Amino acid sequence: MKTIPVVVVLGHIDHGKSSLLEAIKRDFRITEKESGGITQHIGAYEVEFEGKKITFIDTPGHEAFSEMRSRGAKVADIAILVVAADEGVMPQTKEAIKILKETKIPTIVALNKIDKPEADPSRVKGELQKEGILIEEWGGDVPLVKTSAKTGEGIKDLLSMIILVSEVSEIKKDLKAEARGVVIESYLDPLRGPTATIILEKGILKINDIISTYTTCGRVKQIFDSKMNPKEEILAGQAGVLIGCGEVPEVGELFRVLKSLEEAQQYVVSMKEKQKEIKEKEEPEIEGEAEKFLKIILKTDVKGSLEVLQKILLKLREQKIGIKFLKSGVGEITDSDVRTAESEEAKIIGFRVGPNIAARSLSQQKGIEILTFDVIYDLIDGVRKLMRRVIERKKEKTILGKIKPLIIFKSQKKGEKYYRQIIGGRVLEGEIKRSNLEIERGEKILGQGKIIEIQEQKRTIDKARVGQEIGILYEGNLKVKEEDILSVYEIKEI
Repeated sequence: MKTIPVVVVLGHIDHGKSSLLEAIKRDFRITEKESGGITQHIGAYEVEFEGKKITFIDTPGHEAFSEMRSRGAKVADIAILVVAADEGVMPQTKEAIKILKETKIPTIVALNKIDKPEADPSRVKGELQKEGILIEEWGGDVPLVKTSAKTGEGIKDLLSMIILVSEVSEIKKDLKAEARGVVIESYLDPLRGPTATIILEKGILKINDIISTYTTCGRVKQIFDSKMNPKEEILAGQAGVLIGCGEVPEVGELFRVLKSLEEAQQYVVSMKEKQKEIKEKEEPEIEGEAEKFLKIILKTDVKGSLEVLQKILLKLREQKIGIKFLKSGVGEITDSDVRTAESEEAKIIGFRVGPNIAARSLSQQKGIEILTFDVIYDLIDGVRKLMRRVIERKKEKTILGKIKPLIIFKSQKKGEKYYRQIIGGRVLEGEIKRSNLEIERGEKILGQGKIIEIQEQKRTIDKARVGQEIGILYEGNLKVKEEDILSVYEIKEI
């Protein structure tokens, strides 16, 4: 059986990592879904070139690769370091080089965007040398291939070099060993349940095998290859999508095949205890020093994207503005996310996911903006722009008037900390209209919400003045009582 090398692509933002992978897909007619009914981004794909197979890991970037390596996973056999010929070595290029040196993984430099008039290969080679990457033509051991994802130049040369490096490095896969590998992507499929994309490091994985990660286990019910064709087995060096785990596994987890489900369950229990001990010893991750925070609700298509984006965004700084996650998770954006965004003045960000029908309708009704992205770098740029808006804007709060509740007609709890009430009351001060309100109880502000509708004698009105008895439809994060005072206010951005 021929060895299948596993390749990871690393480099700086906008240097063409994704476009290079897309060019390979384009030239070899690879699509993320050919059959099998699964449409998620699976995180890996396989190509055949000159009779030999190559598996590419399509992760969000070197952050994900580094995270997987930190958990002891042998994720890839060969790395492609993508460097733009017009820009050269940049901060994330240096981070990727550091990782490659630590892992001692065989590396190929793809000098991309060679078609640009500003391309300066000699300068880039010199910058790489300063970082400890000495290419072959300058007497080193790192091959360099000039590529253009736009024109397709050098794509076949790059694949030929991968095959050559694989043979020279004597990359071998043990098919007779007990099957083991690493989870590179995972999500909850609404029809099939917990789903994981894996790279098999050793052995052969078959349907009905009992597998276990650190956090979950189960019997393999279905296997799909990287083109989403159903398979009975996959071999070491190949990527596959598995159905059968009891829960969604964590990205970067190692998995292994065990003899029985009972043994697998015992393994999960023991590993969870070990992981808990390790976590307790580690210092908690802090969000960093910041005077203000941009509040975010983040939803992604898969766990891998979620973990990486959380880590990247927490490191972002615009002057003294930081990021605070109110909610984050895998799956579509829901009406609950919209309500949280409204009550907490947060931004909703979706990566490769969008709002469901209820969320779209509610967001339009409430005027809540939902931003969605398909490319990680576009998302980061979008978040940076939102952070700058936090710096630039100032808010002015104006009290419009006050209401004394006289009777609570109807109360309904919607969600864990969200209430909807019909309240009868008298206007004590000012002028009341549909706006924000604060709940005063015992001279303290304990809750916030909004007036959705105002009625007088069963007739909807726009405003009410001092002395009028009215009914209001209130939504907020605290249940209103008759002894409260409701202060109605508006906020204007200056």
